[in-house]
Amino acid sequence: MTKLSVNINKIATLRNARGGNTPNVVEAAIKAQEFGAEGITVHPRPDERHIRYQDVYDLKPVVTTEFNIEGKPVDSFMKLVLEVKPEQVTLVPDAEDAITSNAGWDTVKHQAYLTEIISEFKRSGIRTSIFLDPNPDLVEAAAKTGADRIELYTESFAVEYAKGNLNGIKPYRETADAALKNDLVLNAGHDLSLDNLQYFIEQIPEIAEVSIGHALISEAIYMGMENTIQAYLKRIELGRKN
Repeated sequence: MTKLSVNINKIATLRNARGGNTPNVVEAAIKAQEFGAEGITVHPRPDERHIRYQDVYDLKPVVTTEFNIEGKPVDSFMKLVLEVKPEQVTLVPDAEDAITSNAGWDTVKHQAYLTEIISEFKRSGIRTSIFLDPNPDLVEAAAKTGADRIELYTESFAVEYAKGNLNGIKPYRETADAALKNDLVLNAGHDLSLDNLQYFIEQIPEIAEVSIGHALISEAIYMGMENTIQAYLKRIELGRKN
């Protein structure tokens, strides 16, 4: 059964654009879980341009499902994760100038480095996942690092699906098969949406968890806007009566 972990980074982006604490990321996490989310994902970056390190500490007590912290394992990130002790840490090779994650790990080139990092997290009882491009040739090296899972980087699938090219799923199915042979559990994320998620899960039903943020928050704006506007109109009506 695939679990949905809601990435709340975009809530923090909106908050930071205005300053203050609206919208509130802690409240967003609480509500997401009330509405059925089976996990909360955050991806703090060193420049704290969306989720801040303090947000992660604030979120820990309210995440009652599964807490997944994504990021590049720089010293400050390592310290944060080891102190918060989430259920899962997902290692992502973020470039410093990247707007969002844009590549998975070269697990062959960085196998020794990842092995050292992962061993430290696992000593603290934290499940580890490696962000990986859809390339079965990288899976064996990923398994040798000691990781528990890989997260399939799904941007290229989403792009091809939007073009009507269903063959874009093929390298993901091949990578998934290689992962399963190497006893790795499968996660997936990046540009998954209401448009493409069902097909992705149909083709790779072994996916244990999807982490979805940008599309989900964007879709919530559209799908929740009617209720919100009606609530404002109701307040106006009540105000006039009083």
